[in-house]
Amino acid sequence: MKKVILWSLGLYILFGLFIAWYLFLGANTDIPSNLKGSVADPQTFMNERQLILSEEHSQIKNLLYFLSVPFEWLLYTLILVLGVSAKFRDWAKVSAKFSILQTAIYFFWLSLLVELLSFPFQWVSYKVSKFYNITVQTTNSWMKDFLIDFWVNYALMLLIVGVLFWLIKKSTKRWWFHAWLLSIPFSLFLMFVQPVLIDPLYNDFFPLTNKELETKILELANKADIPADYVYEVNMSEKTNALNAYVTGIGSNSRIVLWDTTLERLDENEILFIMAHEMGHYVMKHIYIGIAGYLLLTLIGLFLISKLMNMIVKRWGKLCKVSSIQDIAVLPLFFLLISVLSFASDPISNAVSRHQEKDADIYALEMTEDNKAAVSSFQELSRAGLSQVNPPFLVKLFRYGHPTMLERISYTNEFQKGEDE
Repeated sequence: MKKVILWSLGLYILFGLFIAWYLFLGANTDIPSNLKGSVADPQTFMNERQLILSEEHSQIKNLLYFLSVPFEWLLYTLILVLGVSAKFRDWAKVSAKFSILQTAIYFFWLSLLVELLSFPFQWVSYKVSKFYNITVQTTNSWMKDFLIDFWVNYALMLLIVGVLFWLIKKSTKRWWFHAWLLSIPFSLFLMFVQPVLIDPLYNDFFPLTNKELETKILELANKADIPADYVYEVNMSEKTNALNAYVTGIGSNSRIVLWDTTLERLDENEILFIMAHEMGHYVMKHIYIGIAGYLLLTLIGLFLISKLMNMIVKRWGKLCKVSSIQDIAVLPLFFLLISVLSFASDPISNAVSRHQEKDADIYALEMTEDNKAAVSSFQELSRAGLSQVNPPFLVKLFRYGHPTMLERISYTNEFQKGEDE
């Protein structure tokens, strides 16, 4: 046990030192010489203070991310080897007679412990965003969202965990395949109800008040054969200065949504370009391709987890006070493996996402024929979010589901030149 703890802590500290060196000293974020002075060079659209702040803000946010992910692994490892998970299981058995209540009690204590120990990362991230004026959300409002997050995640995950262990008890060898089959309708159902049940828990949504702009957006939607009767506005200005717009939901619950910050900071042509980009995702069925990719990765992931869980419990079960994979106390190991495999697959899923985002950008350019609006909107997005135009390679690899702003501004600017020629 001491060896596992010391090795885990040692590796985490070494990784933290490496990532801090990489982000603050080792990574190259300079603009390529051939693009210096171009519209993609932040020197041309950011002032000196914005340049400094964007670099600082991005470095700190990236550091927090790369420290928080392995911290989660460390946390689940310690919960297992210190016998905390086994203690929670024993408390649950003493506290309730029925297995479903025992699962609910066990999972509540596990969720609460993980949330409390992870809270400093979330709190520091909030304070950093507040310091750099990205977040304008009050502490009370942020805490409200934090608590909503906890209970929504607890309710959804309790359902998943309950079904998962029922399947493991029914079929120790094939539970992973049955779990995957059930995840298909469950994932589709969540995507269907999210716009009408989950999203309104955090923000108020209402039809776009600018009817003239709404008409133009719906004309674009009609041109793209997208069935939409309304464009929704969400009051994000109470929480952030960042900009965003998106198409969410599936089927009859599909929605076109604009943040009010986007409406305030961008002009009409820029908004129409962004909306055309979002419509591009719909037209090219990226959401369904994304669902298919997610389900494929889930199938592979659950298969690997089943093999790894059996191997780890067989070898180190006594150390963790876990008798078999049917024991609810093995749950931290399940979460640990999900987190590790998810992190390992991020470069692949991000690469696919970046390709889709570029396709959506090109679609929007072809629809609006306005590369100036594209370039200026990306420049404003960079200023509003204080994001690095040319982030470090590892950051792009693990964090960027969109092309970098350097890339987006460059190819959208060149698109018109090619048309002119």
